[in-house]
Amino acid sequence: MKTILLAVASGLILALSWPTNGWSVLSFIGFVPLLFAEFTIRTTHTHRIKLKVFGHAYLSFLMWNSITTFWLYYSTPFGGIFAILANSLLMTLVFLIYHIVAKRVAFTAASSFFIVLWLSFEKLHLGWEFSWPWLNLGNVFANDISLIQWYEYTGTFGGSLWILASNFIILKGLILYLQHKDSKIIVKSGIRLALLIGIPIGISLLLKPDTSVDNSIETIVLQPNINPYTEKYNTNDQGISKDLVDLTQPLLNDNPQLLIAPETVFAEGTEITSYTYSEAKRFSKLLLDKNDQLNLVFGISMYELLKKETDLSPQSNFLRKGLWFNDYNSAVFEKMGSETQFYHKSKLVVGVENFPYQSTLKPILGNIMIDLGGTVAMKTTQPKRSVFKLNTGYSVAPIICYESVYGEFVNGYVKNGANALAIITNDAWWGETQGHQQHWSYTRLRAIETRRAVARSANTGVSGFIDKDGEIIKKSIYNEKTALTYDLPLYEGQTFYVKHGDYIPRIANFLALFILLFGVTRRRK
Repeated sequence: MKTILLAVASGLILALSWPTNGWSVLSFIGFVPLLFAEFTIRTTHTHRIKLKVFGHAYLSFLMWNSITTFWLYYSTPFGGIFAILANSLLMTLVFLIYHIVAKRVAFTAASSFFIVLWLSFEKLHLGWEFSWPWLNLGNVFANDISLIQWYEYTGTFGGSLWILASNFIILKGLILYLQHKDSKIIVKSGIRLALLIGIPIGISLLLKPDTSVDNSIETIVLQPNINPYTEKYNTNDQGISKDLVDLTQPLLNDNPQLLIAPETVFAEGTEITSYTYSEAKRFSKLLLDKNDQLNLVFGISMYELLKKETDLSPQSNFLRKGLWFNDYNSAVFEKMGSETQFYHKSKLVVGVENFPYQSTLKPILGNIMIDLGGTVAMKTTQPKRSVFKLNTGYSVAPIICYESVYGEFVNGYVKNGANALAIITNDAWWGETQGHQQHWSYTRLRAIETRRAVARSANTGVSGFIDKDGEIIKKSIYNEKTALTYDLPLYEGQTFYVKHGDYIPRIANFLALFILLFGVTRRRK
């Protein structure tokens, strides 16, 4: 019973550490109760040890996932439940592998293995088709940016490593103290923990960058506040265009240079070759005729018809015999005297925008995604991160919704010349829950990692501006129809993290494999 209470404690502590209502420093002790429960089971129990460890870990991780991401249920009940159960299971399997290795190696090797294995798991969650990195540990400091200015060197994986190492320092001190009852152990462990936590914070305070800028661009972000369940797909593009113009019109007299509107704000579905005759194009022309210095970035739902099998990609969708189509969630860029440019969303929401490992799973599962309220058509992505070059000579990154959760992915825009990040999203699917608040807060991490200011346009949720140190400059509130303006700072240069990406988990992958092989091949003592 005591070990079950410890597992519950870990789940609650991790959940209570999470943004945006949590206290992030709790993450430094979040794993300790569960790890101590595993140690107790491993050293005192003799029957069904693996099953007990599995059950305790699953209980902890299910509580953590459920409390922090319950809001997924509001957009897709099956998808939300599946994501919570599946992610809890994946975390549990990581913990179980640690348990198996920990039985064979010393404490230092076991703790090192857990740390590098967890980092490898987080990296996997960024890259595979079942990607769901929402609870990667480094995200926990999204609202405590004064602690993590050094993310410009490590990305969020530096935060994950920081948290995991702190938990094992506490665990080791706890175990040694219970074994030897020596207060000096507590003192030594406390000193180590204070140094491990305090030094990065001190570095962060020293690293806070100078945010004075020589260049900026007068920017408008629109929040049209269209209900995606009752209005968005029941209102034609002409009606949407009128709403956007009405929001923008009072601000055009100030001669803004950049206007950003949300993800798929034009949602009817526009065939790419017919875009020139679309309502979205008429909307663009109307605004550019009023202000020929304006640059427009907005979202649109598009498709491309394909008649030749040679034109198909693995993401193409069958329509009928001899006809296929690519379905796009796109960003459009318009400026006077230039051809329209498109960027197609490339990090897709599992089950909603993609069918993971479709070529393997679809023959087995059939149209289960559609039957359960998920993907109707597989979205088609593009391999490169496009940037839109403004008529001022600077460039912005068109980041669409879920893409803003991926650190190394966003780096690609900066490498391609982006001087600012323009995020377009629709966060209304989850209602007025922690979902849209967490999504907004994660944007602050991308600002620090890349040292780029952010302009964010949400259909509803939170729209606003964030500077390169993660500080919020201006923001909207949920369920508000509004337009915000600000002189968006434009920055240059590349951070260490932009240049080198997720080097921490790449090292962790090697170390995890090495320790695993060492653990399974040596004789058990």
